[in-house]
Amino acid sequence: MGRGKVELKRIENPTNRQVTFSKRRNGLLKKAFELSILCDAEIAILIFSPSAKLFQFASHDMDRTVAKYRTEVGLPQSNNQLSRTMEYWRHEMEESKRAIRDLETKLRHLAGEDISSLGMKELRQLERQLRTGVERIRSKKRRMGLEHINLLKRRQRIMQEENTRLKKRVKAA
Repeated sequence: MGRGKVELKRIENPTNRQVTFSKRRNGLLKKAFELSILCDAEIAILIFSPSAKLFQFASHDMDRTVAKYRTEVGLPQSNNQLSRTMEYWRHEMEESKRAIRDLETKLRHLAGEDISSLGMKELRQLERQLRTGVERIRSKKRRMGLEHINLLKRRQRIMQEENTRLKKRVKAA
């Protein structure tokens, strides 16, 4: 038994329209993925929602597929944009590397390593950070210890009640 034919017209109810958009978008992306796997097709899909949110799928590199499309239909290549995109990612990569180096240095300092290059101000700040960290750890340990004690007390109370119940059964027998 098949599905009924759907009349293709704009869905007026915004909630129903959004639900339909999401389901059909996911179905389209799933079909594109399956087609790329089954037939080794190079696929690129761009979908903009009514609120201008971008959804995309590319079986290979999106930029390469778009460039291939532009060449195929005779559109000029956007080298300037590609160059800007590459520069942007190069900059992002450098920023990420710098952030990683800084975090690794901070981690070494927190471990008490490589602190000979630190001045008095940095050492005081590091000491404050370590003190705060130790206080948080102790607080967490106290909280966990109290929770464990409460658990053990509950278990003890349950066992005492069970013991009392069993003593009564023995006396009754």
